[in-house]
Amino acid sequence: MIAAVALQQHNMDGKVPSKGGRRLMFQAFRDFLTSISETPDRARADDPRVAAAALLYHVSAADGIVSEAELESLKASLAHEFGLDADAADELLDAGREADQDAVDLYRFTSVLLQSLDEAARIRFVELLWEITYADGDVHELEDNTIWRVADLLGVSTRDRMLMKQEAASRHVRNGGE
Repeated sequence: MIAAVALQQHNMDGKVPSKGGRRLMFQAFRDFLTSISETPDRARADDPRVAAAALLYHVSAADGIVSEAELESLKASLAHEFGLDADAADELLDAGREADQDAVDLYRFTSVLLQSLDEAARIRFVELLWEITYADGDVHELEDNTIWRVADLLGVSTRDRMLMKQEAASRHVRNGGE
């Protein structure tokens, strides 16, 4: 199970795993996500994939603008993390956007992920939030604040949240970003 793999990968001293361990952690996260049914059920508020898509969309829209770069990064992340084709990723994005628009708070989604993901997978999810945010090259203070709130609700430490921000920023720069 993902929890056992991730707990083995996470050092007892609270440090984030090494790059090799992080690869295993990401694979365990990906395996968990693909183990969930292929088609999102818009009516199920407890579907972890819809909850993840809703939070990813919410962060991309936090500054009032969902850029084309953010939208493409979001679709690509959903397809990659959940093992979906483009059409299924679009459907999941639509379900997440709809769920986000119907929600009154973030807790509805973070509580689903908190029950579904172990600590390492929650840290990886926070990294995905940062990757979406960096897609347009600009981290707005509202996006930063939203990620802080989501990470806090997911039980991800400030240290891990900031490490994931640094990694996403470094990747963005390496890939030709500003």
